[in-house]
Amino acid sequence: MRLDKFLCDVQLGTRSQVKDCIKKGNVSVNGCIIKNPDYKLDENADSVFYMGKRVTYQSFYYYMLHKPMNVVTATKDSHDTTVMDLLPDARGKNLFPVGRLDKDTEGLLLITNDGELAHNLLSPKKHVEKTYYAECSGTIDAARIHMLETGVDIGDEEPTSPAKVRLISQSDCTYTIELTITEGRFHQVKRMVQAVGGSVTYLKRLSMGGLSLDSDLSKGAYRPLTENEITQLKSNI
Repeated sequence: MRLDKFLCDVQLGTRSQVKDCIKKGNVSVNGCIIKNPDYKLDENADSVFYMGKRVTYQSFYYYMLHKPMNVVTATKDSHDTTVMDLLPDARGKNLFPVGRLDKDTEGLLLITNDGELAHNLLSPKKHVEKTYYAECSGTIDAARIHMLETGVDIGDEEPTSPAKVRLISQSDCTYTIELTITEGRFHQVKRMVQAVGGSVTYLKRLSMGGLSLDSDLSKGAYRPLTENEITQLKSNI
């Protein structure tokens, strides 16, 4: 890989900016000052220092975002704030959200540039579990829970796949559940609850695959995934 491309890929500046820095002698490779932007290096083996700091090459980046309400899951939008607007300083080129959370839904959203991982996480054939916390209006009982757990008709060609349901609380006209599904149909959780006579009033995604929302991450905040979290995600697909 060319030295100037290496520095651009790790987002240390535009092509012209990093070329200028290289020509000024501010970049070294394996202990030697390199002033040629065309210099070829092994991005995975060579030791690169930029302005006195070690620079490591990374092809893929992974971030956990605590998506808040009133933000759309998109890379660009002419009217609304997007989830990508919440990561202005995140390193990594061509980042995108994995899957979709509705504008009024909060919770875990994975941001990455790893297309293969995203495809596997979203593929219906992989049966990746996604768990949601849902506050609902209406009533819930054993029969309705059984319906959710065996699959319900939400107006598509086929009923939903079996889900896992944990009843957290209930009163005369409201209830709270955790619902784990392995599909990603349009408005699926809301439509499933509607299919058993209820209505979702608040929805939050808690986990996806082996990745769980960090309880210390405030709404609108993000952080890189740890190596263990990345490994856990990949091991679940």
